[in-house]
Amino acid sequence: MSRLATQSEIESYLDRNVNWSRHEGLLTSEFTAPSFLAAIDFVNAVAVIAEGLNHHPDIDIRWNKVIFALSTHSAGGITTLDFELAIAIDAAAGKLLKG
Repeated sequence: MSRLATQSEIESYLDRNVNWSRHEGLLTSEFTAPSFLAAIDFVNAVAVIAEGLNHHPDIDIRWNKVIFALSTHSAGGITTLDFELAIAIDAAAGKLLKG
């Protein structure tokens, strides 16, 4: 089980990863795909990653916009596992969302 991240760890992560922010106790990020189908392909790729980590994000799809919200509910907040998943989501976006 991952441990809760400290306030300074969260702030440090956000300073280094400007595409992510904290909103209502969650790590959040919005991605724009070139089309609806590309957005769905991106979500499917993230789903495979999430299954492998046994850690599943909240996902909101709005046409070509995909919003992820990360938190470890069992731990009661943002954990190091959320950072790991966010990094993997960014990597998938880099591969799949080139316009």
